[in-house]
This record gives sequence, structure tokens and C-alpha cells, in this order.
Amino acid sequence: MNTSPEPIDPSHRPKLRLTLSAEPADGGMVLFDPLRVGRPVPLTLLGLEIARRFDGKRTLRDVQTEVIRLAGGAIIPLDPIAELAATLDDAFLLESPRFDARVGGPVRKPACIGCYDADPAKLRAQLRELFTAPGGPGLPADPPRSPHGKLRAALLPHMDFGRGNVTYGWGFKELAEQTDARVFVIVGTSHYSMHRFTLSRQHFETPLGVVDTDGAYVDRLEREYGRGLFDDPHAHLPEHSIELEVVLLQFLLETRRPFRIVPLLVGSFGDCVDRDTLPSRAPDIARMAAALRAAEAACPDPVCYLISGDLAHIGPKFRDKAPAAGPWLVESRKQDEAILAQVERADPAGYFGVIAAEGDRRRICGLPPTYLTLEAIRPRAGRVLHYQQYVHPQGQESVSFAAAAFYE
Repeated sequence: MNTSPEPIDPSHRPKLRLTLSAEPADGGMVLFDPLRVGRPVPLTLLGLEIARRFDGKRTLRDVQTEVIRLAGGAIIPLDPIAELAATLDDAFLLESPRFDARVGGPVRKPACIGCYDADPAKLRAQLRELFTAPGGPGLPADPPRSPHGKLRAALLPHMDFGRGNVTYGWGFKELAEQTDARVFVIVGTSHYSMHRFTLSRQHFETPLGVVDTDGAYVDRLEREYGRGLFDDPHAHLPEHSIELEVVLLQFLLETRRPFRIVPLLVGSFGDCVDRDTLPSRAPDIARMAAALRAAEAACPDPVCYLISGDLAHIGPKFRDKAPAAGPWLVESRKQDEAILAQVERADPAGYFGVIAAEGDRRRICGLPPTYLTLEAIRPRAGRVLHYQQYVHPQGQESVSFAAAAFYE
């Protein structure tokens, strides 16, 4: 059997992805992907200089020539340059057919392992704690119908499970007990994309298996909304706001019933805040709300919405000068309570008005998915189930979040 390596093609033109960053580490550098799609690669300073020349225009031979000149005429063989290109490609740091397959393949691989355990048995134990830990609601029971009416949507955190803890449990217990939905439209905050709306047709893989994305539902949304929903093929790859909800849906429903998802990311409504104009008056937002209503109306299965969004983000981590401590935390909690009062009224205009009145200075990341969902489904009432305000021990940050339910 021939085990010799493939011959080097000196005319190959490797190209680094444009979103990468580098920082010092252990006397050298580490090249990494802020989107967390690719794996970090440690480099020597010379290695970094070589990698910088992977621009898709220079051949490996061109890079070798330039690096020899940079090294004052020292001989730099072609082999290590080609090996570096192969290493970067293996780590998904190059634009290449391998990276294209990762981005455009039928299944989105998990991006948040580490936030949760990769071992299915350990993961199930971790998720069970979200319900059974002190302050939790307990695991869902086989339900009677809710006295509050038909559950149409649930607002859920997208904090890591360690900090979101029992707030997840309160929201997902209500969801598990009070809906028979087989399609879950997950409307999540988009943290990495500049686009207003981004859909995906990829199925979502986690340690608990693969959840199917409802392709027919996605197609209906695209037909109703129009073009532009797939313009950012990278938006979903690093995003946690969909993935964390999928993991919990699997945990709760894997022995109850099959289900499908519709993963919709929603970008900033900062333009609406700046103009103090209701988002529903923005043509694209109004069009998406109408598209969601039409797509649901044509679905043969029961549908429930998951709103994946947190509340305030304050402190030096978020570029505030003062630590998240003392009276500021009290004030922030009061502002959260004003927002949640509008959540209980299921009033999108009132909800937006509270946030816009403070100029969104506390960075309410749940604003876009919450407003859009309320505008699309127009529930009769809301109910806050649980609230938390996480505070870093040294005041570097505070993030608040809640679980709430919305009823027909």
C-alpha cells in the first residue's frame, strides 16, 4: 500500500479567511477564529508571517520566495510552508472546499460544547439540574392543559447553562407541559451577523442527536419575506442563541414526540431605537412579522415559538466605565421590572418603548427576537415565570435574563 504523502503543488494558492485574529501566546502567536468556527492554531512569529501571505493570490512558491527574502536569504524549504497551509485548512481557517463543506453541509455541527458536556449521559444529568437544583421548578410532568390558555411562545435565556441555571428550567417546564407543538420556531438574537434576518436550512447536531430543520417551513418563510434571508452563510455557525434551546428541546422531548425546528436569527433594532420609531414601521421587520404569520398558517402541525434572548448587559466587559455593583444593579433591576411588566401585557409597543426611552443603554439583546415574535403572534397575555440578575464577583459584568410564557 502506498503511504507516501501527496506531492506538494507549488502553484497552490491558499487563502486565509478574512475574519481571523492573532494574539501573543507562549512566546509565539496563536491564530484563531472569533466566530469559533475554526480551531486555534499556535504559530511561531515566522509561521505567522508565512500565514499572512496566504491571500489566495500568492502561490506556495511565491510565499517561499518572499519568506526567504524576509529571513535574509536563509533557506526555507517548501515542505513546512505547505504543511502549514494544510494545518490551517484542517482547522477550518482557510477558504477552501473543506471549509465550504463545513459551512454549507446539511448538518450544522455544535459550537457550544464546553458550555455543556459532550458526553450524552453527563449532558442529560447537567440539564436535569436546570430543573431540580434549589429554586428550580422540578421536572415536567405529564400535563393538564394550562389554566392560562394555549401556550404560543416562551421567552428563554441564552446564557450558558451554568449561569442561566434554573431560569431555563422554569421556562422549559412550562413549554414541555403546555404545548403539543411539533414545530418550534426558534427566534434568536444574532450576535455575529450584520444582517437583520438570517435563516438556515441546516439540521442541528448536538451530543443528543440531530434535530431536523423544517425545510418546507423555511421555504414558505423565504417566499413570503423575499430575498436576503441566506445572505450570511456564516451567521448560524458560531451562534449559541439557537443551539442552547435545541439541546433542551431534545432533552425534554426525545422520549415524548418527534419535532422539527425553524432557526431564525434576528439582528439589531438599533436603528429603530435611535429614531425612537416602532420596529413594526420598518418595512423589513413588518414584512418578517407577516411572513411568520403566513408560514405558520400554512403549517399542518401545531407550532410554538421560542424566543431566545437575555435582558441587560452592563459593566466594564461591555465597555461601561463603572463596575456592575451597588445602586447601578438596583437601578438596572428596576428597569428590567419595567420591561417585564410590558412582557406580561404582551405589548410589543410598550416593551419597545421602555427600552427606547433609555436609549437601550443597557444593551437588551432580547429586544429584536422578543419584539418580532410578539408582533407576529400577538398573544393575549404574558406571564413572567422567573428572573435572575447574574453579577460577576468583581463587578466586571452583570447580565440579567428571564423566563416568560405567552398565551393565546
